[in-house]
Amino acid sequence: MSKQVLFYEKAKPVSKKDHQDLYVKLGKDFTFTQEVNSVPLTVAEFRKAADEYAIVFSGEGDNIVPAVILGSGEKENLYFSEENGWQANYIPAFVRRYPFIFSSTDEGKSLLLCIDDSYSGCNREGKGERLFDEEGERTQFLNTMLNFVEAYQKQYQLTRLFCKQLVELDLLEPMRANFKLPSGEQRALAGFQAINREKLQALKGEQLEGLMKNGSIELAYLHLQSMSKFRTLLEKSGQQVTSDETVDEEAMA
Repeated sequence: MSKQVLFYEKAKPVSKKDHQDLYVKLGKDFTFTQEVNSVPLTVAEFRKAADEYAIVFSGEGDNIVPAVILGSGEKENLYFSEENGWQANYIPAFVRRYPFIFSSTDEGKSLLLCIDDSYSGCNREGKGERLFDEEGERTQFLNTMLNFVEAYQKQYQLTRLFCKQLVELDLLEPMRANFKLPSGEQRALAGFQAINREKLQALKGEQLEGLMKNGSIELAYLHLQSMSKFRTLLEKSGQQVTSDETVDEEAMA
């Protein structure tokens, strides 16, 4: 697999042939995320993520997915710290599942567990957890990671249904967030979408009932609530935000 999913560099199928003597040491090294300014999010994560991140929507057409914003500039992750690891209580599942991922060559009909063995924690010196035992059987660690990635995949499918619903109701609009730093520097973040609050509030009858029955209405308002977390990006930039210099958040058509 070529680099096509953010920080995954050399993901290839997990196999006894290639990985029987491979160990994986997971820890607080999130260097692989330092040049990523957003990562996908599943609907199961909205409640925890909304407390610390701005949740937006990225992509087009049938490929729209929720994402958390990590930086106000390109290749900037303000939640990453070389000294202290991840600078938030909640770490998105997309980050936590690394270096494992599912791949598919038949549009998701069959899935194959892969590992990015370029990850700094992958080694053959016995550091961390082994993938296969001496008999070539999967270890408990590998089974645990397989279950985690499977659970993530199920949530991803539910997330796609949620996004499809938003598109069908025409609730998403292009978003632009304008930042004014205390230093006077102006920044703008675009290329994402957000739910239009007025359109959401105007829904009636079956449309509104549908959102309420499957819990989508709660997800929509968690997303809108999270937009205030754009200020968090300024706070993580190392500059103080004064009461007179605020973040201007706009959802534009």
